[in-house]
Amino acid sequence: MTAIGAAPLSGEALRATLCDGGLPAPAIDDWIAAEPKAPGEFGEDRRRYAIFWALARALVEGVPRKSARKPAEAKAAEAIHERSRASRASFLGAHAEKVYAALTNDFSRFIRVEDLVFAAADAFPGLTPTRAEIERESGALQRDKDGLEIDQGLLFSHILGCERSGLHLCHAMLLPRPDSDEHLQRFIVEGAIDLGAARVERRGVAAYLTAANPRYLNAEDGTTLDKMEIAADIAILDPATKIVVIRGGEVDHPKYRGQRIFGAGINLTHLYRGKIGFVWYLQRDLGYVHKIFRGVARPDALPDDVHGQGIEKPWIAAVDNFAIGGHCQALLVMDYIVAAADAYLTLPARKEGIIPGASNLRLPRFVGDRLARQLVQYERRLACDSPEGRLICDEIAPVAAMDASIGRVVAGLTTSGAVGAIANRRAFRVGAEPLDLFRRYMAVYAREQAYCHFSPALIANLERYWDAQNRSG
Repeated sequence: MTAIGAAPLSGEALRATLCDGGLPAPAIDDWIAAEPKAPGEFGEDRRRYAIFWALARALVEGVPRKSARKPAEAKAAEAIHERSRASRASFLGAHAEKVYAALTNDFSRFIRVEDLVFAAADAFPGLTPTRAEIERESGALQRDKDGLEIDQGLLFSHILGCERSGLHLCHAMLLPRPDSDEHLQRFIVEGAIDLGAARVERRGVAAYLTAANPRYLNAEDGTTLDKMEIAADIAILDPATKIVVIRGGEVDHPKYRGQRIFGAGINLTHLYRGKIGFVWYLQRDLGYVHKIFRGVARPDALPDDVHGQGIEKPWIAAVDNFAIGGHCQALLVMDYIVAAADAYLTLPARKEGIIPGASNLRLPRFVGDRLARQLVQYERRLACDSPEGRLICDEIAPVAAMDASIGRVVAGLTTSGAVGAIANRRAFRVGAEPLDLFRRYMAVYAREQAYCHFSPALIANLERYWDAQNRSG
């Protein structure tokens, strides 16, 4: 895959590359001639660029699937993708806010990222892959995919990069999920709900959220994310509780069978096998994780701490055994962390080849810039019960005393009422991470993570460090 920022091929070099890949010269010439030289008026650009992207798609369909391509064919396909991506970036650079306005009926509708990306594909043909195109690649290993979802990253990077559309999209993702209300109403009556990958139970003034993916050490993947966000909605919106405790459930792995684990981060086996789509990253960090940090939004108020307020509660994380990758990231949005004395934290981003969520934004606030870089880029491991670990963890408890320690913390944080605790977390947040700072970070993250997700280095890292090719999915 061509590196970000690589010089584009000239017209003649591009034509020669495509001819070497066995594509017909007339079709190549038609495509090159149709390339818009620069963006102009929105309506006309919508038509011109769609023609160029349709011709590009037809050319790519003229070469074998990625896994069967010869080197010259692979080079030709990649050249088409890169040239098309450059044109999408040009179009979005001029028109991203107009695209978003068209998709949301002039900002009057809230649409979640997982739906918005396909709405864009329907309304602006060629701008992002269609649902059918994504489904055609869904059974392929990650290394055998064409990286069509990079175009989704470009779309969201430009939408988030514009202040008005970016804040509106953040607002959309902080609203309760449409499918949460039915579960919430049942929880209010029964006080407990089991969603499979997540369970919520009311115990006194606390809602206890338990993450459960026992086969994979409670790792996060496409089977867990929706359920965890629904569970977060329930825990936050339940009127009978004042605080939320999040903890990992017991797992099946022979080494840890019967033990609780906070979580092993992203499911690397599913990642290698192509079962985690790019939008998963944005859905996670704009939705589930962001709701823990900022609360659930109201439709009529921007969830900015200066201008409006959402519905939120303090969160306590209970770390058993370890918090790796995404689960370590999640600790950075918690209000209080109780860790078992033998627990540890890692952010193995280098061994995975991806960006660890919003850790690059948040981690330096906890541990400083140098230690943050060591954790993200150089695989440093932190024992929770160490001077460095205590920069993240608030309390270390004996393994056998975790339940008692959690109960004592819940009591200590709620005896003075929730109003003061919520007011203080908002006051800390407005100085540390205002909504617009988060928006701008996510604009960069959307683009860079899209390229990381389809980088050959990711596959090489998973095979080298994870032995992913020999693990069953």
